[in-house]
Amino acid sequence: MTAPYLSGLVLTGRRVVVVGGGGVAQRRLPRLLETGAQIDVISPAITPTIEGLLSNPDLRWIERGYAAGDLEGAWYVVVATDDAAVNDQVSAEAESRRIFCVRSDDRSRATAWTPASGQHDQVTIGVLGGGDHRRSAAVRDAILEELREGALGARDSLAKQPGVYLVGGGPGDPDLITVRGRRLLAEADVVVADRLAPQPLLEELHPDVELIDAAKLPRGRSAQQEEINRILVDRALQGKVVVRLKGGDSYVFGRGFEEALACAAAGVSWTVVPGITSSIAVPAVAGIPVTHRGVTHEFTVVSGHIPPGHPDSLINWEALAQLRGTLVLLMAVENLPVIAATLIANGKDPATPAAAIADGTLPGQQQVTSTLAEIATTMSAAGVGAPAIVVIGNVVDVAATLTTASGSAPTAGSASAPGAGSASSSEDSEES
Repeated sequence: MTAPYLSGLVLTGRRVVVVGGGGVAQRRLPRLLETGAQIDVISPAITPTIEGLLSNPDLRWIERGYAAGDLEGAWYVVVATDDAAVNDQVSAEAESRRIFCVRSDDRSRATAWTPASGQHDQVTIGVLGGGDHRRSAAVRDAILEELREGALGARDSLAKQPGVYLVGGGPGDPDLITVRGRRLLAEADVVVADRLAPQPLLEELHPDVELIDAAKLPRGRSAQQEEINRILVDRALQGKVVVRLKGGDSYVFGRGFEEALACAAAGVSWTVVPGITSSIAVPAVAGIPVTHRGVTHEFTVVSGHIPPGHPDSLINWEALAQLRGTLVLLMAVENLPVIAATLIANGKDPATPAAAIADGTLPGQQQVTSTLAEIATTMSAAGVGAPAIVVIGNVVDVAATLTTASGSAPTAGSASAPGAGSASSSEDSEES
């Protein structure tokens, strides 16, 4: 068979007919709907998923079998029934009307083939593997992965938009950054990174990238927020793609919105790219759900970098002690003894289960469980220090139940670069 000619069909506003309402039609419809085509599905029955798509005004269900003349006015036809006689009838009419027709049952008798396709930003990928569907899908997936990670054509893209991108790097494991965050790192001209950002990702930066260390080391050298703001604005005004890379999420105790305000005041374009916050992710990889049906209906995330009773504290610790749900503490290792004592003094049960996870999602992850009254002492005895996430609540016992049932402890997410750097499991606080 001769090679097909690949072409992109512009179907917006044009009639497309899909004959059949089963699994094949279900797979084809979402991408067809993205084209803006006017789609008629002809079938006596449809899957529940297709029925759910009928809220789209571009999709209509004709609830019967195929009949001669149903292709009138169609530009494209998809035949997806399990009845060979019906498929032959549809493709024969399509041929007589000179309408390109795809057949799910016999590609050799079709006038069009559906490629393994995918989209990233404004790039659409279509792969035909000569009938080998698995190969087509594998090649497509490999290309999309390269595009999403920025390894393929990112720095040379004409679509690069100068400005500041506030990227949350996730809890530490470089595999847990978002797809968009990783692509932006590949497109970046400048990266301003904190010490809690996933360090292995910095090793992958293009040699021409200007890397600026905005590390905030406890009780040590600190890059002032005003200087960080100045750098972001200055480089963006030079027409560069500037990525501000933080650990966790930029807006969870990360001063990300302060940087957004600075950009806005200077007339600089800025975009926030949310990250996976460690307050949820780190307990999750440690086997602790922050909520669980029948156990808790709420969870509260609190910064512990200022102790209870401090004049700068904005936290109502007395009210927190009365809550029945999960309490997640970030940046609380140093003040944990006084935090625990304050919660207990205000009515929290000293026997409330508690856990601490240090270096969550990284190869060196450490975890201890105890009670609210003893968690600080348990951490100290085990050598578990900052940065760490502390979880207080009955969900800690839920995790223990899972461990008992499975006979082994939950497995934490593995990092792609064992022993890498100083990335951590807590948000990058700039408030200390």
